[in-house]
Amino acid sequence: MTILDSSKPIFLQIKEQLEDSILVGSLGANERVPSTNEFAAFYQINPATAGKGINELVAEGILFKKRGVGMFVTEGAKGILVEKRKQTFRESFVEPLKKEAAKLGIREDELMEMLYGEVQTNEN
Repeated sequence: MTILDSSKPIFLQIKEQLEDSILVGSLGANERVPSTNEFAAFYQINPATAGKGINELVAEGILFKKRGVGMFVTEGAKGILVEKRKQTFRESFVEPLKKEAAKLGIREDELMEMLYGEVQTNEN
């Protein structure tokens, strides 16, 4: 578990931590996630705060509850998260990039050259 900061609500940070753990593979399908009480004890927060983040993941089909046992990662959780993050990436980065390029008169081939050149530089 990572350290929480004050830049955003705690329940969102807990939710994002769980999402990141699923995306990188440290939590796989059908694996148990920490309980609200475990989060609460670790971060010294109210269990309801942790529960809010976990419940959002249940509502999104990322986690499911086994009564009396705990919360677990669903079979398709990683795929759901990848698609959700791709959409967010598109909305937050790609669309603004395209709009700014259009304002500056950057042609599509120039933009691709900028992107490809940067990727190639970072790989070496």
